[in-house]
Amino acid sequence: MHTVVMGTSGTTAEDVIAVARQGARVELSAEAVDALARARAIVDALAAKPEPVYGVSTGFGALASRHISPELRAQLQRNIVRSHAAGMGPRVEREVVRALMFLRLKTVASGHTGVRPEVAQTMADVLNAGITPVVHEYGSLGCSGDLAPLSHCALTLMGEGDAEGPDGVVRPAGELLAEAGITPVELREKEGLALLNGTDGMLGMLIMAIADLNKLYTSADITAALTLEALLGSEKVLQPELHAIRPHPGQGASAANMAAVLKGSGLTGHFQEESAPRVQDAYSVRCAPQVAGAGRDTLAHATLVASRELAAAVDNPVVLPDGRVESNGNFHGAPVAYVLDFLAIVAADLGSIAERRTDRLLDKNRSHGLPPFLADDAGVDSGLMIAQYTQAALVSEMKRLAVPASADSIPSSAMQEDHVSMGWSAARKLRTSIENLNRIVAIELYAATRAIELRHGLTPAPASRAAIAAARAAGVEGPGPDRFLAPDLAAADAFIRSGALLEAVEPVTGPLA
Repeated sequence: MHTVVMGTSGTTAEDVIAVARQGARVELSAEAVDALARARAIVDALAAKPEPVYGVSTGFGALASRHISPELRAQLQRNIVRSHAAGMGPRVEREVVRALMFLRLKTVASGHTGVRPEVAQTMADVLNAGITPVVHEYGSLGCSGDLAPLSHCALTLMGEGDAEGPDGVVRPAGELLAEAGITPVELREKEGLALLNGTDGMLGMLIMAIADLNKLYTSADITAALTLEALLGSEKVLQPELHAIRPHPGQGASAANMAAVLKGSGLTGHFQEESAPRVQDAYSVRCAPQVAGAGRDTLAHATLVASRELAAAVDNPVVLPDGRVESNGNFHGAPVAYVLDFLAIVAADLGSIAERRTDRLLDKNRSHGLPPFLADDAGVDSGLMIAQYTQAALVSEMKRLAVPASADSIPSSAMQEDHVSMGWSAARKLRTSIENLNRIVAIELYAATRAIELRHGLTPAPASRAAIAAARAAGVEGPGPDRFLAPDLAAADAFIRSGALLEAVEPVTGPLA
């Protein structure tokens, strides 16, 4: 099994995904253990002084004015975890919780939090044992970190609350730790606070969203090309010199992808035939690279933000190399929240343009010779009429999900925390948007491949033939009389989600962007 070694200088998106989705093991580097010990010595020295230090010998948030005596500090740390583990609603997905825990360990291992090495090691041990704390949908405002979600994770480290075992069964966390040979942690000064104060949940979801959207954008370029082909459209709009004079990188990449898929097609460029006279393709076809390309450029910006956050130590207060322990606002989730919302906007637009192309394939007045709704016997058969309804419903939902969460703020903690990012909410709705986008692209694939096969006597591009053959082998059925359609659409969804479309096309086209 792949092992990720956690040092002091952050981590990579690839490592986050390996731990979250693939169950990679986590080890602390010797450098990280040394940094943890040095920072802890600073915290211990401050704890021994009579002067109050926030997070070390005071209360938290609006209660920070109280100086806590030494005999109550362990109780203070336990209490902050217990009281902040106040989430409600459905359970959050296992991969999200693993990303959350791993990214909190990333900050702890930086040596800027003052957490003892044994606490960090317990965090790694819990991940490696396949124990996943039960984290709930609601409880984070995206400022002071993802407080409630992280508190539920910290509760597991203490052997309290519920968690899911490696067998997928939810049980008391103490039982799971005992079976794995893990000793629950006894939190000391600052440690409870340090386990809660981070943007780790929203960042983990951002990283996984970027990975999923990168794959989906390439899949959408392929399905857009298939639709252009099925509509007997013009591939001339994809010429690189046209995109060079508007030099957005994403636009050029999407146009190149579509051109590679369409290379050698016998269906494109039939503009002047009497059966399909036109001067230009519709915007949904002709402007596909511009829309998808803008989304790609947004993804590039989101990736830059994620890379900066991956290199960050997000806590409050933080231990500085010169021995100072200082408070600040680095836990505010605004940088992450903004790009999460931006990605929901571009995902909605990509879904919208894909739905418009699909609708064009089904309308006999705009499809240039294809049967109504791609039906076998129109009137007796409804064809893909309601598949487009489903696609339209998904698009409408994505438009609602594109309303930015980060434009909202709601005060908390007796107005001490009076402006929050809502980044966790932005991340949660983005996950739904990506699920919907995958389904929308799958329906376009289903319609476009059927339409190409109905163009009798015309030969599609080699890449298109490879895509169609792979889809049919995966259970995505082709033209014919009406049948129970939901299983076909589910097969198309799985085909896109698994990356099988890319795997089918790239051996023909070469690597796509």
